[in-house]
Amino acid sequence: MNETNQKKMDAASRRGGSNAAFSWRRILALGIATITLAVVIGFAAMLLSLFLDVVADSFMHFHESYKGAVPSGVNPTRRLISVTIGGIIAAVVWYLIRRKAPSIVSIKGALDGKEMPFWKTILNVLTQIFYVGTGGSIGRELAPRQLGVMLSQHYQAIVAKMPALKIAPDNQKLLLTAAAGAGFAGVYIAPITGMLFSVELLLKKNSIKNIAVSMTMSTIAALMGSLAKGFSPYYLVLDTHFSLWLLLAALIVGPIAGLFGAWAKQAFAWAQKKQATGKSLLLTMPLVGLATGIIAYFLPEIMGNGRAVAQTAFLQHSNKLLLFFIILGLLKFAITFFTLYGGGTGGTLTPSIALGSVVGLVIAALLSGVMPGIEPWHFALIGAVALLAASQQAPLMAMFMVFEIAHLDSSALIILAATVALSSATSKLYLTWRTDRV
Repeated sequence: MNETNQKKMDAASRRGGSNAAFSWRRILALGIATITLAVVIGFAAMLLSLFLDVVADSFMHFHESYKGAVPSGVNPTRRLISVTIGGIIAAVVWYLIRRKAPSIVSIKGALDGKEMPFWKTILNVLTQIFYVGTGGSIGRELAPRQLGVMLSQHYQAIVAKMPALKIAPDNQKLLLTAAAGAGFAGVYIAPITGMLFSVELLLKKNSIKNIAVSMTMSTIAALMGSLAKGFSPYYLVLDTHFSLWLLLAALIVGPIAGLFGAWAKQAFAWAQKKQATGKSLLLTMPLVGLATGIIAYFLPEIMGNGRAVAQTAFLQHSNKLLLFFIILGLLKFAITFFTLYGGGTGGTLTPSIALGSVVGLVIAALLSGVMPGIEPWHFALIGAVALLAASQQAPLMAMFMVFEIAHLDSSALIILAATVALSSATSKLYLTWRTDRV
């Protein structure tokens, strides 16, 4: 009996040693993949940022920055021509890359196991950035996320034949989502947001390993991206310090913007589901580009991913421009909706920030009679965070995105936390109610 037990113990010991060695190999493979992908994706994100600048400069002689987010100095006719031509070129490229197999694969499709075609994905990503650079009204944050996922997928395919570097099955999806977050972080220089995009929005699973891998990848990618963009804020605010009385603003703006965020989420999802396909794309996207150009002839703030609208709102001291911002917000929503419906591909994060900032300004104007002395831009910033959290159903990501890219003081965290809690809860209740009714 003793001899039998000893044999069992020896066998168990050997198995334990083998498992330990295998675990170390898995950890090493995951670590190498994390650092390698972070550098590659960060470099790619930097190139996308530079490409956007080149396109904007070539078409409009405009260089976007937090000091000058609105192309108001560009000749109105040039604005019209720029985005109209952008719509035509984008339509042709999207038509050509979508007409034959293999099909473009979304991030969700990649997470479900579908392979993203290398060159078609690159062309799709570059077209998104190109259209935004010419003035197209759509978010540019989807492009680096898609590129990151594609690069991660192809890296894993390459190392699958290398036993020492092969990624374990339970780490494969993690590397895909972390790469998506790193792509975002590399463009917006926002590592915490990149990590939260991976863990909160895509993985929906919190663990030490998930956070460590995603945070490492996003941090390195952000550092790489900063080589081109520096560490200047994406949005300029008048004061980074927030007083506690703004909790009252959060209590008011949070639920209201939460409802608007839920409606925006539904509208954008419907537009993407019903968007133009086939040869109709060759008509719809040029028309969308022309419509954007006609509006931009009079309202240059409409152009781009929404930064111009939000930045204008974040600098407001007065409530006298209420009608202007209502019109601007409605037009920005409409043209972004029709860009998606017309066949365009792009993100909705920065357009949601723009729409939320307008909602906040409107609320500030309505309350100015009973709350004298309030700063409209405070409400604009709170509205931006609230609508973003609701439209994405990702409160932490929304809170830290605005916190990071606007370089806010830590005093803003409690205000933003209350805002996203209320807006996310309100939008979730509404969306659940709508689903139950249907």
